[in-house]
Amino acid sequence: MAKLKYTFKTDTLFKMLFVRYPDLLKKLVAVLLGISHDSIEHFEIRNPEMPPEIIDGKFCRLDISMTVDGQRVDLEVQVKDENDYPDRSLYYWARDFSTAISDGEDYALLPRTILISIVNFSLFDCTEFHSEFRALEVSRHTQLTDKMSLHYFELPKLPTVIDKDSNLLLWLSLFNANTEEDFKRIEALEVPDMKQAIGAYRQVRSAEELEYVERMLSRARHNEAAALRHAKDEEREKWQNVVAEKDAVISETYAVISEKDALIAELQARLEEKKG
Repeated sequence: MAKLKYTFKTDTLFKMLFVRYPDLLKKLVAVLLGISHDSIEHFEIRNPEMPPEIIDGKFCRLDISMTVDGQRVDLEVQVKDENDYPDRSLYYWARDFSTAISDGEDYALLPRTILISIVNFSLFDCTEFHSEFRALEVSRHTQLTDKMSLHYFELPKLPTVIDKDSNLLLWLSLFNANTEEDFKRIEALEVPDMKQAIGAYRQVRSAEELEYVERMLSRARHNEAAALRHAKDEEREKWQNVVAEKDAVISETYAVISEKDALIAELQARLEEKKG
């Protein structure tokens, strides 16, 4: 079975699909947070645009930021394990949380901020595919604040058999699907939300805009890698210059010391001559 070029894990398709079909996004977020879809009274996507950094060929991050009943919710998909995702995701959460109010505003106005990460690799040493982290006291497990929540869904840990009665497993199975056969197996379960989501996926997958944005993103990633290599080369050259300067100073210092020792030896010799 040939793998599909674009899946729910493809960041451009992920962003375009759920921005174009916000009710699907609302259903997905409700399931991931374990709340009722109908209980959500206010739902807003705060960054519906594709970031201009893609067109400019600069660094970019394709997440979806939302406001859900006064809470800030950020959803993103991470495909590649770069061995720093816990730290990076905490940074993303902290940046979103810290920018929720303006300078001078009361800290009490900071909203509950939730980061949801769907990752395509095993992240934690456990069998559970869902982990939630909050700020807790280490011995008593007393919660410091309810304003911090980080959810991680690890796709490799999903059960192999899809339970059609579990909305969470159904939605995550869409992100875990890599072939057309995977999607057909999900469609065969006759779950309306899944059929709607797969239909939306096929619409976005066939859109010319997706191919264009993918080309721009590929160029952006190439430029990012080149910029990082250039930065490393500049840093290496900088330190080589520092080492060279250090070695020059040391050599000069040794030369001065040698001259001083020679002068002292000459003076001592003259003193010996006068004594003789």
